[in-house]
Amino acid sequence: MNIPESVRNRLEAREETLSPYASRSRNSTRERHDEPSLIRTEFQRDRDRIIHTKAFRRLKHKTQVFIAPLGDHFVTRLTHTLEVSQIGRTIARALNLNEDLTEAMTLGHDLGHTPFGHIGEDELAKLHPDGFRHAQQSLRIIEHLEKDGLGLNLTGEVRHGIANHSKPKGDFLGITLPEGLSLEGQICRIADAVAYLNHDIGDAVRAGVLQETSLPAAAVRVLGTRHSQRIDTMVTDIVATSWAATGEDGVSSGERPVITMSPRVRDAVMAMRDFMFERVYMPEDTTEEGRTARAIIRLLYRYFEDNPGLIPAEYGTHDRAIVDHIASMTDLYALRLAEQIQPGIAKGLSRAIA
Repeated sequence: MNIPESVRNRLEAREETLSPYASRSRNSTRERHDEPSLIRTEFQRDRDRIIHTKAFRRLKHKTQVFIAPLGDHFVTRLTHTLEVSQIGRTIARALNLNEDLTEAMTLGHDLGHTPFGHIGEDELAKLHPDGFRHAQQSLRIIEHLEKDGLGLNLTGEVRHGIANHSKPKGDFLGITLPEGLSLEGQICRIADAVAYLNHDIGDAVRAGVLQETSLPAAAVRVLGTRHSQRIDTMVTDIVATSWAATGEDGVSSGERPVITMSPRVRDAVMAMRDFMFERVYMPEDTTEEGRTARAIIRLLYRYFEDNPGLIPAEYGTHDRAIVDHIASMTDLYALRLAEQIQPGIAKGLSRAIA
């Protein structure tokens, strides 16, 4: 059966009904020419390419915050990614922006995360002379490492959004946005924060690190007392405050609209985020699990520094090969390999490899 090219044309025509500020797949470009799909837009193809990567599959065994937790209900890097995608698509749809582009960015934003979450990222950054940032590693995976070194050849819009999704500690909405970041890229950035802030609260309570009653009272009054309530408050506020992005109130000849929050909700979110850094994220680094994770990253780095011939050929022989290999590991693989190299090093996480 022959499928007419009009299927893709119909999908691209639908994008013309989006906000005048929305990105459009027919305008996208790739570094290498690819024959267009008959039935998918370019952003839909990017989404599919990301989902079918080895890096995406590995996210199911990578830490979000709590390392090797007991119990099946803790968030992993994969479930976090799916939550970011769901939140991002909701915002994009409500603001009449490109949902397919948002979905592709959100599904690919954390492909470059190390084992052991931000502890692993921080330790690897200390060890390698050029440092390490998971957003740039995500970009490296899709540009150079997947498909036997050929990369995924994604559109520039998706690559730019993935590369610029990270946020500093503090009021990340109060800083200058990366140059040229699309509204869909801004959605990826803010949806990431909405997702992790809320599910990390749930995990911290589940782990016994926090009690719901210990959350900042002023922030709770604004955001709500339940997980679903907090997310609904944040997402609804983002849509309302960013309504200019729909173009329904006219197109401004001045500054482009931005994706943001109202001052009231923004202050509550930042207060809750600061609280989580102080009570959960930073203390997790001082636990036995956190110290063990750092020791394992150091051991693996020195081991492959002394034995470069043991690095899988797919990572090449360049000076980033050690970083590429370690960053690709799941928590369990890193734990088991470290135990083989130095038995007993992972005793602080022995329950994970038992």
